[in-house]
Amino acid sequence: MTNMPPSIVAVERATAVSRAALFAGIAIVLVAASLPLWGESSWMREFVEIACYFIFAMMWNLLAGYGGMVSIGQQAFFGFGGYVMLMLGNFAGVNPFVAIPLGALAAGLVAVPVSFVAFRLSGGYFAIGTWVIAEVFRLSFANVSAVGGGSGTTLTALRGIDKATRESTTYWMALACVVAAIVLVYLFLRSKRGLALLAIRDNEVAAESQGIPVARMKLAVYVVAAFGAGLAGALYFVGNLRISPDAAFSVNWTAFAIFMVVIGGIGRIEGPLVGALIFWALNKFLSDYGTWYLLGLGLLAILVTLFFKQGLWGFAQQRWGWSLFPTQRKLLRTLPQGSALLRDRP
Repeated sequence: MTNMPPSIVAVERATAVSRAALFAGIAIVLVAASLPLWGESSWMREFVEIACYFIFAMMWNLLAGYGGMVSIGQQAFFGFGGYVMLMLGNFAGVNPFVAIPLGALAAGLVAVPVSFVAFRLSGGYFAIGTWVIAEVFRLSFANVSAVGGGSGTTLTALRGIDKATRESTTYWMALACVVAAIVLVYLFLRSKRGLALLAIRDNEVAAESQGIPVARMKLAVYVVAAFGAGLAGALYFVGNLRISPDAAFSVNWTAFAIFMVVIGGIGRIEGPLVGALIFWALNKFLSDYGTWYLLGLGLLAILVTLFFKQGLWGFAQQRWGWSLFPTQRKLLRTLPQGSALLRDRP
């Protein structure tokens, strides 16, 4: 038997593609931050719309793709965050831009008592139950005359701010929220808690037998996803300047989020990003075709699920090894004398 020199075990958590993506991402963010200085206002409005789609889809992906909790009622927190932002701005005199994170915080807090009801259900019953909860939110706000009832109301707190300042500030907040969502979710998934969440998704019983606090982890992820959904909702209605129960609590928000995540790749950070860009492009250029547009979305979703079961980015990752936000750990073995890196193979 040949004597092998002692090896040093190391763990690789980044790739050449991810390192290049880091520098490219920083450059893109810096250029994007200067957009209000040279770009058109329509570009900023389009970006805010994409940002809201992306953040909401990212939170749904965290909840379902990584946590295994398939919800079709996340619009409850989207609308709740929007309404809290509006009420703080119109009635409490809070600057609406300050009210955006406060609306998100309120959505996260209300998710705690809501979870006591939702977590009594599992599987398909959980999904339908979250939808029912969202309908309760919609009907509740539709019966509050102070916020316009069923017809909704306008965000009047921004009347004293000129259009250019309002649009640029909304844009910068949207950019900051997108960067924060990506960074925080990425760091979370690379942590031990991220591994615990994946273990819970794969097998709750096995995860609990290994000492993972399943109930506490699921609650934490549910609250974080609600916070993110509320953030997207508050941001969206600051840009839209008007809110109504049907617009805020529409099931289409979750349906579109599912579409974006499935198209891009569920269980991947890149998935919602790719899906949000594709959905925005389709919505921008094909929405005038009415029902044909919706049929096209459905047909695209069917084709992707049939031929690209892991989404478009999942296919690219399998085919070419692309991973902009690697969360997996690769075990390496270094031979000191030869300084060669050999990947352990199963």
